[in-house]
Amino acid sequence: MTTTTPGGWPPPPWELRLRAHQVELPDWAEDFPDRACVVATARGVLQVHSWDARTERLVQATDRPEGTTLATIDPPGRWVWWFDDTAGDEFGRWRRQPFGSPPGHGVQDPIPLPDAYPAGLLLARDGTAVVGRSSEQGTTIHQVVVGATEPGTERLVLLYRHEGDAEAAALSHDGNLVAVEHSERGDNRHMALRVIATDTGAVVADLDDGPGRGLTAIDFAPRDGDLRLLLAHERRGRAELAIWDLGTGLVRDVRLREPGGGPLPGEVTDGWWYADGRTVLAAVDHEARTRLYRHVLTSGATVPVGPVDGTVSEAGPRPDGDVWLRWSSAATPRTVVSASTGREVIRPHGLRAAPSVPVRDVWADGPGGRVHALLRLPAEGAGPFPTIMDVHGGPAWHRSDSFSAHLAAWVDHGFAVVSVNYRGSTGYGSAWRDALERRVGLTELEDIAAVHDLLVAERLVDPVRSVLAGASWGGFLTLLGLGTQPGRWAAGLADVPVADYLTAYYEEMPDLQAFDRSIFDGSPEEVPQAYRVASPLTYVDAVKAPVLVMAGENDPRCPLGQVLNYVRALRARTDYPGEVELYTYGAGHGSVVDDEEVAQLRRQLDFVSRHL
Repeated sequence: MTTTTPGGWPPPPWELRLRAHQVELPDWAEDFPDRACVVATARGVLQVHSWDARTERLVQATDRPEGTTLATIDPPGRWVWWFDDTAGDEFGRWRRQPFGSPPGHGVQDPIPLPDAYPAGLLLARDGTAVVGRSSEQGTTIHQVVVGATEPGTERLVLLYRHEGDAEAAALSHDGNLVAVEHSERGDNRHMALRVIATDTGAVVADLDDGPGRGLTAIDFAPRDGDLRLLLAHERRGRAELAIWDLGTGLVRDVRLREPGGGPLPGEVTDGWWYADGRTVLAAVDHEARTRLYRHVLTSGATVPVGPVDGTVSEAGPRPDGDVWLRWSSAATPRTVVSASTGREVIRPHGLRAAPSVPVRDVWADGPGGRVHALLRLPAEGAGPFPTIMDVHGGPAWHRSDSFSAHLAAWVDHGFAVVSVNYRGSTGYGSAWRDALERRVGLTELEDIAAVHDLLVAERLVDPVRSVLAGASWGGFLTLLGLGTQPGRWAAGLADVPVADYLTAYYEEMPDLQAFDRSIFDGSPEEVPQAYRVASPLTYVDAVKAPVLVMAGENDPRCPLGQVLNYVRALRARTDYPGEVELYTYGAGHGSVVDDEEVAQLRRQLDFVSRHL
């Protein structure tokens, strides 16, 4: 295996992929759809832009050194809103500036409330904003009557307050109703819904499917006075769509069906109304591929839309009935295209990423059922290959057949890459997603081991050159795996991990604390042994393999302090045969700066090269 040195020229393909210009799906104004805000690369950093579809003019709006990725546009298309935090710590406030203005021009601070973690922003046509805020005191949701053009005319109305986790999720077309997802039962993994009148703060309706069954508010129907709310539920053990009519109180399922009439396999990951209010678009994930389907409510007809392979990561119906979507596969970099014409609707303004290899599906028999994994193999050579066991974050997430510059880099260097959708992953039903709650961390590692054993037996994976690697929850599982499966892994790459779970709980942001209470069925005071059993620090004396730990200095999710505790404990061992290397960087839970991403991946490649 070879790596490049900093300053080498020309840059290798893996570095050029990381430096390729990124463009996300335009978030267009409902009443002026030719205007949109777009998150795209600007001088190597993701920033918010204004974009006019008629002229295809992209105007940079933000210029923050650490990047800006959380943004939206108001329905008339007059204002671009973006969230301003400190160096990626996710704690801050919403700002807005006129559409088409450059960085720093006309920026306003329209929400007269203290800084907090964001918990939803919903914008009405009359300039009113519904803003959710999360802090150590819980969640508040306010209606803010913002002056149409001038700051200082704001008026606050408190709509919701609770000590638990909640979010302002959907606003009716006329701005009179807001749907709130809340965890007042104490379980933020399975939310309930409440609809509140924005003029009085009165509760209009509640919907709760009970323990273990979550609800997600997607959007209200696109007409004034229409009381239908599109939502997702899991009453039959998987995520599906339904429509809640607040006028009648009835909830009607949206039954997506195959051409032959049977239920469409997979889980709904998102949904949207078409402008006619009689049709919905659904994103359905099945076996790590996401496709789109147009469903006519009156006839029940379900028709595929867009690509038939790979993964659609973002989408939305346009007012003219077309659908714009962002698509990729493991082999093909991301593009934003029109479903009806296939044309690229917004093009990167710089370097494009080179393609990579396609994935192969792997199914292994695990202790909790068949485990699905995606396998990337080098284009040349024969196994067994040195291997990256790629562990996704979340944990309520999954690896899909989609493009990854980071994973492609390992394939370029002759590695097999195995991405495991362990128990805890989405896309395989509610029971699969929630199975990790019985033995947090250890359950996922059993499934990773089952896939690893299968591929070792098939002589595709080299057991003595297998690296466990992941970020966030994947970083947590990496450190936990090095301690509980010490003979299996030759090295570990843990990025922004949970390393000391007891300390992490007290240092992390409030909605992550709520997540932990849900997954462990209590706080560290209530169930201390559950946290100890799941904590990588508990097993630090058993670690044998060298490990590279990377952490953001301003990370509110997996804070730096608890990472330092783990690294100090490992370094204090006189019998530790490996090396622990710590790399910290000035950002939050990851970086969106090209130079930083290149530096981190170069460090990982070098670390594995030295220790394998």
